[in-house]
Amino acid sequence: MSTNTASFPSIPSVTYRLQFHKDFTFEKAKQIVPYLHALGITHVYASPYFRATPGSLHGYDICDQNELNPEVGTREEFDAFVAELQRHGMGQVLDFVPNHMGIAEATNAWWMDVLENGPSSPYARFFDIDWQPVKRELENKVLLPILGDQYGRVLEKGELKLQFASGAFSLDYYGRTLPIAPRTTRPILEQAKAALGAEKVPAELESIIGALDHLPPRTETDPAKIAERTREKELLKSRLEKLCEENAAVAKAISTTVAEMQTEEGRRGGGTLDALVSSQPYRLAYWRVASEEINYRRFFDINNLAAIRMELPEVYEATHRLVFELLASGAVTGLRIDHVDGLSDPGQYFWNLQQSYAKLRGVDAGAKPLYLLVEKILGTGEHLPGDWQVHGTTGYEAAIQNGLVLVDPAAEKAFSDGYAKFVGSAKTYPTIVYESKLLVMRLAMSSEVNALGHMLNRISETNAWYRDFTLNALTTAIREVIACFPFYRTYFTPDGKRSEEDVRVVRRAIAAARRRNPTTERTVYDFLADVLVPPADNAHPVDESARLNFVMKFQQCTGPITAKGVEDTSFYIFNRLVALNEVGGEPEVFGESVDTFHQQNQERLAAFPHSLVATSTHDTKRSEDVRARLAVLSEMPREWFRAVRRWHSATRKHLQQIDGSPAPDRNEEYLLYQTLLGSWPLAPMSPQDRESYIQRIQEYMVKALHEAKVNSSWTEPNVEWDKAVSEFVEKILTPRRGNRFLTDFAPFAERIAEFGMVNSIAQVVLKLTVPGVPDIYQGQEMWDFSLVDPDNRRPVDYEARQRNLTTLLAHRPSSEELLREWRDGRIKLLVSEVLARFRREHPILFQKGSYSPVKVAGEWADCAIAFVREHEGESLLVIVPRFPSRLGAPPVGEAWKDTRLVLNSPLRGEVRDLLSDTALQSRASVRLAEALRELPVAAYFSAPPDRSQARPDELTQEVS
Repeated sequence: MSTNTASFPSIPSVTYRLQFHKDFTFEKAKQIVPYLHALGITHVYASPYFRATPGSLHGYDICDQNELNPEVGTREEFDAFVAELQRHGMGQVLDFVPNHMGIAEATNAWWMDVLENGPSSPYARFFDIDWQPVKRELENKVLLPILGDQYGRVLEKGELKLQFASGAFSLDYYGRTLPIAPRTTRPILEQAKAALGAEKVPAELESIIGALDHLPPRTETDPAKIAERTREKELLKSRLEKLCEENAAVAKAISTTVAEMQTEEGRRGGGTLDALVSSQPYRLAYWRVASEEINYRRFFDINNLAAIRMELPEVYEATHRLVFELLASGAVTGLRIDHVDGLSDPGQYFWNLQQSYAKLRGVDAGAKPLYLLVEKILGTGEHLPGDWQVHGTTGYEAAIQNGLVLVDPAAEKAFSDGYAKFVGSAKTYPTIVYESKLLVMRLAMSSEVNALGHMLNRISETNAWYRDFTLNALTTAIREVIACFPFYRTYFTPDGKRSEEDVRVVRRAIAAARRRNPTTERTVYDFLADVLVPPADNAHPVDESARLNFVMKFQQCTGPITAKGVEDTSFYIFNRLVALNEVGGEPEVFGESVDTFHQQNQERLAAFPHSLVATSTHDTKRSEDVRARLAVLSEMPREWFRAVRRWHSATRKHLQQIDGSPAPDRNEEYLLYQTLLGSWPLAPMSPQDRESYIQRIQEYMVKALHEAKVNSSWTEPNVEWDKAVSEFVEKILTPRRGNRFLTDFAPFAERIAEFGMVNSIAQVVLKLTVPGVPDIYQGQEMWDFSLVDPDNRRPVDYEARQRNLTTLLAHRPSSEELLREWRDGRIKLLVSEVLARFRREHPILFQKGSYSPVKVAGEWADCAIAFVREHEGESLLVIVPRFPSRLGAPPVGEAWKDTRLVLNSPLRGEVRDLLSDTALQSRASVRLAEALRELPVAAYFSAPPDRSQARPDELTQEVS
């Protein structure tokens, strides 16, 4: 089926995430399309591939949304990739970035124009810049925190290089180009003119200098004047370039002037170069000390990613030309929207997308014709707004659900006690989150909070009831409320509409902030509450326009602060069981019951049946296979903590004292042991393999140290501590005589790995059968024990996967062989292939089929999950294990003893397991000893006799 003739929306059966960059191009993606089709994939789920910062390995730093990334490939190569997809009847979901742009390179023409022209740039409104900040020196300027040292030192050391080429002046700072505003070049030309001598000054140079004076000022905001300025400044550059080509004396005079400005005298503070740089529409600053004054909204705290104002129609139109062209042609059949919490009004943006796509296709927009997914992290008890015109999320919450059900809740107290005893910390997770968010607001995102404080202060000054509040008190109240915010953000609209749920979220945060600050004047929080969620009978209302503007900005701040404080700080401090420390998760929630798991699946089916279901993503802190292993630890807390104590005793001689403290500290050491267990290779390591593995762990641990911000950080790295931890890793992992750690660790890791295998394939079966659209992250169809990026973005060996799949399709190994040789990854590949293909061949069963939990009874009832998907006579009975260490390895056959399924109605017709290809004889009460007699997982399918269950023969040919 060609994607051009697909129905709307184009709902995938199974997606496969590909990470495009300079080393994985359109051409390489085209080559693996037959393999993906043979695997059962219906849609490629592509990372962003529009023009990004050169060398980008992720593509989220887009410099131009209307051009393909030349490092990924040409338009011809892209079209060939799309043609190959369409030849196999496959679609493409594209990851689109509407919130921000990469600004580190001159390839971002919009940002370069803003730096050259300030508020008079036609793109000045595109970026979320405060041109009138509190600091008067920054009025009509952009603060650029790009310097590696204080400005004066950088200037005097000659690191700022003035350049002249093609009629234009620019600054170079270690390869980063910064434009020079047209009018500010007048002193340069005047000095060059003086050097020529009055009798040798050409009239054209005099004319150019005079024309500079008549350019509309860079504070001009009238569109007609801006257009005039844009036209005239480019004409002046062309004239100057031509003049220099025709008059060598002028060219030499300008070159000499540029050189003189960069002499020691010119580089001094107050010198000609300083005067030139200081007159620009930007102010250069040292990146480590400028965070409080940055006046453009960023993506999180990343200075090289500037937010754009997608709520403006002109920005929406300018940034979507190419993506709508790809949607119109059928090259792209769905979109994944990145970082929706950064948008001012996400709901309106999704409505705009559906309307635009409906117009392109000539269909009804009310039916959500564009398959639309959103990157949204949902907190516990949080749901997507019901009025969003989307099909669901990118599946973070589903990954958490599929993992939590494999963690034993009964072990929570033992883990909490053992962890606290080993690391010597009694801090609760909520306290760590609260403190981490405050830290982020103080160190990395202070400018955003300060801007909110000034906005609130201006509002208070307009009302006699509130004007007594100091700026400091108001800013502190904002900071405390954000630190107590339970979710990432609320979604009040620019016209003041709000849901009752969002009102409760705000009031909950304010109440929590009051409790944490009992000595603070209560009326400060009352005022903030009245601004965020004013009561209908507010006796002292403030200016409504200013209030709404504050609310919209406040909402855009809470999300990134939460992300930095939780995912990128707290997740590296609270290490009780790091299988739980995953994006979208709450590490204090220690496992979930099977009943809760079933309820969550039923809710997804009812609300967003086409939402993505992930187990690994490019954002995950640990791959699905790492987390599956670590979940096993919840089944053996006593054994785990005994092992930790043994390992500490065996490795303590390698600890180093840094400023009176052992490095690594106990919490870092505890994290390291879990990291090793989760990522320990399945095959014996050669010397080269071990060296590579040690390097991976060292790099991971240094990143973890920097994210935790306890003993080291990104902004202030503790080089000694980082080095001590890296050396500790190297010493404990290097085989040598007397290495008691490795002798004790390796057998424990082997045991955990086998039970982790069972958890891993259980996760795969759940992902591919529960409500939603399953997504396979690149390479995860076989074992992958990657850690957080960049570790999870290493090259995927597709040749090995293709060979394995070809062999599996040609000759299906016995269940006994798959279990015996599970380390080679074929068992995971087979489960992925069989169920993905089945989904593709039975799309309606999964898109519309019911989800019915199945009761489990008997001795090991708590160790199994079972449910039925059913639609119009077709049914699929799914059974997976949990807590495999209780049953032994492998958990098949009589290991289940008397455990059985109690079906609501007897099974009908032939019932056959898709995975082991065995029939099930039971009808009403199914013994797991029979149902799982060959493999630890099963998916029993039954259909009316006239329904063909044969797998298309032609599919087996695709992979070759």
